[in-house]
Amino acid sequence: MEINELTPAERRVWQAFATGAEVDFRERGEPEGAPERTLRAGVLRTLLLDGPREPGEIAALKVRGARVTGQLDLRYATIDSVLHLTHCHFENVPDFVGAQLRYVSLRDSELPGLSVTRARIDGSLRLTRCRFEGPVRIDGAQIAGALFIDRAEITVADAAQPALQLNQVSVDDDLCAHHLRARGRIRLDGATVAGSLDLEDSELSNPDGNVIDAEALEVGANVLWRRLSTRGRIDLRGARIPGRLDLLYSRLSNPGGTAMRASSCVIGELWLRRGPRVEGMLNLRRSQIEHLNLDPEMLPDQVRLLDLGYTSLTPHVPPEQRLPMLERDEDTFDPHGYEQLTAAYRRTGDDHAARLVQLAKQRRHRTTLPRYGRLWGHVQDATVGYGFRPMRALGWLLSLLAVGSVAFALHHPPALKADEAPRFDPVFYTLDLLLPVISFGQEPAFAPEGWQQALAYALILVGWILATTVIAGVTRTVSRQ
Repeated sequence: MEINELTPAERRVWQAFATGAEVDFRERGEPEGAPERTLRAGVLRTLLLDGPREPGEIAALKVRGARVTGQLDLRYATIDSVLHLTHCHFENVPDFVGAQLRYVSLRDSELPGLSVTRARIDGSLRLTRCRFEGPVRIDGAQIAGALFIDRAEITVADAAQPALQLNQVSVDDDLCAHHLRARGRIRLDGATVAGSLDLEDSELSNPDGNVIDAEALEVGANVLWRRLSTRGRIDLRGARIPGRLDLLYSRLSNPGGTAMRASSCVIGELWLRRGPRVEGMLNLRRSQIEHLNLDPEMLPDQVRLLDLGYTSLTPHVPPEQRLPMLERDEDTFDPHGYEQLTAAYRRTGDDHAARLVQLAKQRRHRTTLPRYGRLWGHVQDATVGYGFRPMRALGWLLSLLAVGSVAFALHHPPALKADEAPRFDPVFYTLDLLLPVISFGQEPAFAPEGWQQALAYALILVGWILATTVIAGVTRTVSRQ
């Protein structure tokens, strides 16, 4: 391209390129669409591919406040110059598919979209405060530095088309997208981020489908989603996050569907606290979480926790506030969930809370038994609380002892052999009836009649039931210890 074919604006950029000087079209105050601020995309392409060089200088394209007409087509090109096109307005979607770039900054620009699919960037890609009126595709790209999409706005007209495609992207530093505003789906499937993934204070909306697709996401540090607001489904199935998944103060909403699925994940810490109640299902099935920082008030009506494993659970609250989350996992009985909660309380030294969880486990299991099993379960629960409330058996024993002692004291049963019978003692006679093994010599020496005989049979039966349930409860407790 000849220099005399360039407009005055393009000539300024051409001359500044060789030394890497910046051209700021805003300083002269021309309107945004004025010819003095307009650059043809073809001129920029030629400049990047075969622009002038000066010995001892580092060539770079640095432009502010320009209007770029036509399509900036750098597909599969190798660009060894820094590319700064900031505060610019692009009429067409820049196409960097498969390109090899050194450093790219489009911050504060307005674009109808962007395509960086399978590109390789040796430095960082900066899209800070950009406004996109179409999809942004960075899928499969390899970025040696950081990826900045912070304070950007992305809107797509076609709801079926992802707003931001980051699937299979590889970022060797942080992915910074805090204060992002996106209307449409964000894809992060198979993405690898060596540092942290930051979406704090972002607002993401895709009410009719997934708002974040992040299956098999791998992050080297943390996923920072504090004060995140989502409308749609978050899918983190199979993600690997060695640090923390931080959802403090966040608002997750997908009424009638799944608000967040983080099943089969490996996570260092999950923080879900101090925000409004989750609207939609929360699915944490088969995940392994080292530390679960979970606020009971944030849990929705439907929670899926089957085979969820965790080492510690905070904040420390009474089991009455934790047990509902286990009862919201459909109608199936999951003993593993109760054992996990029991272990969490025992690690803090709260054995009383652990026993209450185990009692709740037995009561939930009772609902899955046939009728005769449920009946025997009610007996065990009423008498000794499945072995976790042994003092209850003592209460029953003392009550029955008092009833029998009074009844037999008012009217002594006749002796079988008056000459050989010991002196009648209503208390020890009642104990002889109640205790199946121990004998005080009273019960075989006397023969009650009428209503006293019925009372004696009842005391014997109840005694055996109490003994059986106590033995079953003690055996269950000892075996667990």
